[in-house]
Amino acid sequence: MAVRCSSSSILVVISLLLLVTFSNVAEAYGRAKLRPSDCKPRCTYRCSATSHKKPCMFFCQKCCAACLCVPPGVYGNKQVCPCYNSWKTKEGRPKCP
Repeated sequence: MAVRCSSSSILVVISLLLLVTFSNVAEAYGRAKLRPSDCKPRCTYRCSATSHKKPCMFFCQKCCAACLCVPPGVYGNKQVCPCYNSWKTKEGRPKCP
């Protein structure tokens, strides 16, 4: 029993496999969780532009340990890490730098 495949059906199958593979990679990258050991280097960069390094590092590492995420850059971009972004102080101000 011989199986015949046209070149167009092979192309469709390969395209679908690539699409599924790249969508999984993109989803994993967007929701990547840090390991606790990744927090200190990420927070060091995150707090590099502030003049209040010690409190920034303390709260950044605390937030990273709880959320396993640190937003990219030295300021803003908190929407990338919903847990990090939504953690507030008693006064309603952002807890995470």
